Amino acid sequence: MNESRTLPCGSWPSPISARSMAADAALPVSLWCQRGRMWWSESRPAESGRNALVCDGSDLWPAASVRTRVHSYGGGAWWPDGADGVYACDDADGRLWHVAAGGQARPVSPEPGFAHGWRYADGRADGDATVCVREDHHVARQSGGEEANEIVRLGGDGSGEAEVEVVATGADFYGWPRPSPDGRRLAWVQWNHPNMPWDQTELWVDGRCAVSGIGSVVEPQWGPDGRLYVVSDHKGWWNLYRLCDADLVPVFELDAETHRPTWVFDDPSYAVCDDNTVVVAAMRGSLAEMWAIPPDGAEPRMLDLPWTSYASVRSAGPHAICAIVASPTQAPTAVRIDVDDGSYEVVRAPGRAALDPGYLSSPRPVSFPTTGGAEAHGLYYPPAHTTASAPDGERPPLLVLGHGGPTGAARSQLQLGIQYWTSRGIAVVDVNYRGSTGYGTAYREALRGQWGVSDVDDCVAAARYLASVGEVDGERLIIRGASAGGYTALCALAFHEAFAAGASRYGIADLAALATDTHKFEARYMDSLVGPYPEEAEVYRARSPIHFADDFAAPMIVLQGSEDEVVPPNQAEMIVAALEQRSIPVAYLLFEGEQHGFRRAENIAAALEAELSFFAQILGFDPADDIPPVPIRR
Repeated sequence: MNESRTLPCGSWPSPISARSMAADAALPVSLWCQRGRMWWSESRPAESGRNALVCDGSDLWPAASVRTRVHSYGGGAWWPDGADGVYACDDADGRLWHVAAGGQARPVSPEPGFAHGWRYADGRADGDATVCVREDHHVARQSGGEEANEIVRLGGDGSGEAEVEVVATGADFYGWPRPSPDGRRLAWVQWNHPNMPWDQTELWVDGRCAVSGIGSVVEPQWGPDGRLYVVSDHKGWWNLYRLCDADLVPVFELDAETHRPTWVFDDPSYAVCDDNTVVVAAMRGSLAEMWAIPPDGAEPRMLDLPWTSYASVRSAGPHAICAIVASPTQAPTAVRIDVDDGSYEVVRAPGRAALDPGYLSSPRPVSFPTTGGAEAHGLYYPPAHTTASAPDGERPPLLVLGHGGPTGAARSQLQLGIQYWTSRGIAVVDVNYRGSTGYGTAYREALRGQWGVSDVDDCVAAARYLASVGEVDGERLIIRGASAGGYTALCALAFHEAFAAGASRYGIADLAALATDTHKFEARYMDSLVGPYPEEAEVYRARSPIHFADDFAAPMIVLQGSEDEVVPPNQAEMIVAALEQRSIPVAYLLFEGEQHGFRRAENIAAALEAELSFFAQILGFDPADDIPPVPIRR
């Protein structure tokens, strides 16, 4: 039996190592049930980040990584064919293939003029063909300008030379092309610059605009009886409705969100079962619930299930759904759920050995006052360990996390990337700053024109609140973020004096550079977050940390992928050079071959160990881990 030990915070030995965590971190990403077979994809860092396609537990198409780069973020890279196989995108060149249940693969789309010249996503079977979103980069490469987004229908003759029918074109963006069960009708969603899909969209049915001008209308889905369902936020929350002529008739209204912002394609939050029962995942803050709406008009009922996070919710036959579920003590797991009694079977368990629950920190929702008389939210994770504890009077350091998006949200599920810190004696708060999803449209839109201000204020407020109530050491506050969260971290370090150190993963340093050098999907996103560019150039400059190098005083570690198209490496290198020029301690790691987010096991581990080493050197604790010290430039 292990004896209790008193050790400084940050020095606790932990069974959650960066390398073991990354090596076996294969988790289900998307899940489908087709004719009794269970199909799923899973990201495998140990296989250089390959997205593997699996049917009933057997790997299929082992030579391919099933992934798409539409909108740069991808998602919806594969879908069932309605029979015995699926359509899937090969990340090697972006081409669409048909993969049978036995693993045989044949091309469906024409060969592009260059790798990823055509990109496909978010499709559905349409008889012997498939209808999906296509992003065409050929004309953009030849003559400049933006790539073309369209909805297309492709035949499945196996030659890859079948004629491609363009179903819808002319809008800037498309999503959710959904044929009706009888194949006679087609619904989709489209939107135009400067809107994002959570701002203003249009629902189109049979080639005509059915709903527009009321906000975000998303996730169309046909029921077996031919009724069309859709999610809309026109009443202040993303709730479920049914289209009746030109009206949206409520199906399930609740002060909760039944949709997550569409950064990636095809992550449904509801399913219509074969008996027309509708099952909805609803998120209240960071905690999700599952509700069933009977087809006979009876009252909705909340299912008694042990999870707090749901994704990839789909029909799995009469009275059943499948979904990827998680909780604070359970990593994302693919399950099939009986809607009638709430029983379930595990389809794909996490590929990790179970941890002693004594090492797992249970998150606690917190709300705290912030600037402008507002209230912000987050999940607080206190340190947890089976045997180690801090010396009397020592409060733990606090790591503040700013999520990406910035429309994302802290989610209540087991994340070893958080437990890595808490099991070593470092507290964590995952902040749902203004602009986050889970608290209604008004909270999400509270960041309009205020990016780099309100989100930063809320992260600072979270840290100071937890210090003021005695949870953490107010002299050892650190902040970390990735992508948009990295920008929030950079702003916090440039414009506030609350933090002793920080980490930025592919964070944005120069808003003007982002406005003029980013991909189509986000090309006009900052019109709403900051203001139109170049008209508001002075605002962009005032909120860009790169222009305030003289204000940086806290040490920082910067991590970046060499092939990042969303935030190019030059932005990371600009901020590193500025810190070096002022002799502020800084560490910089550039990961070759990585894009916007690290997918390879060795890079995931190296990045996490580098952050631990950096914070240990700056805050003055000795990690129990045998890790190489990250070089710090001074």
